[in-house]
Amino acid sequence: MKVYFIGAGPGAADLITLRGSRLLGAAPMVLYAGSLVPAEMLSHCRPDAEIHDTAELNLDQQEALYRRAQAEDKDVARLHSGDPAIYGATNEQMRRLEALGIAYEVVPGVSSFTAAAAALGSELTRPAVSQSIILTRTSGRASAVPETESIASFAAHRATMCIFLSGQRLKQTVADLALHYPPTTPVALVRRASWPDQSVHRSTLGKMLDEVKQKDWLLTTLLLVGEALSREGGVESSLYAAGFTHIFRDGDERKIKRASLRKEKQA
Repeated sequence: MKVYFIGAGPGAADLITLRGSRLLGAAPMVLYAGSLVPAEMLSHCRPDAEIHDTAELNLDQQEALYRRAQAEDKDVARLHSGDPAIYGATNEQMRRLEALGIAYEVVPGVSSFTAAAAALGSELTRPAVSQSIILTRTSGRASAVPETESIASFAAHRATMCIFLSGQRLKQTVADLALHYPPTTPVALVRRASWPDQSVHRSTLGKMLDEVKQKDWLLTTLLLVGEALSREGGVESSLYAAGFTHIFRDGDERKIKRASLRKEKQA
């Protein structure tokens, strides 16, 4: 018996990995977070799977299901939105499984922050602009953010930031960012990335609050900020430059030298 923590991806039913889909289709018991994972994702399950929505269950009730699956020697597929490693609430489950002597495995998934970048058609890292991505969130009732990881302190780096759960504290979040980012810094709100009702709003840090109604962005919203989101052209990476050489490709100068050596040898 084994528990598989499977990243369900950001929302679209076809953004689950092949491995995740295969394991989901084989598991006789499935636990999924119905508040964040769309019902369409259950189309990957086997027809006779026993399915439980964990949005209605506390941790003790979930443990009871793991105990029963262990007694019946049934594998369990535990679906978490996005990637289980990011705000997945998996650690407490894993510790309980270890105490019960139940083996588990983690299957990575597509995170909502990469789905949001895809919705924007943006690369989050750009040469000479930003080579770092800060993933953070605003504090919530379920879990507070440590003071040493405040949005204001992270903003001092002026790297690309992806802020989860930002909709409910949008005004304060913008105020914290404005302590370090210029008002012209590109920002974007992405709600329910990859879902059929996905919403996107692009703006700048100084203008965004005047353009949106906070009530429209309360749940499952990511705020992305940073110069990397700019549509303007910038410095191109050297990776594919004609003169850039590496072990897999010769640059123009090296090709010329090799051609010259071949001619000398033939002569």
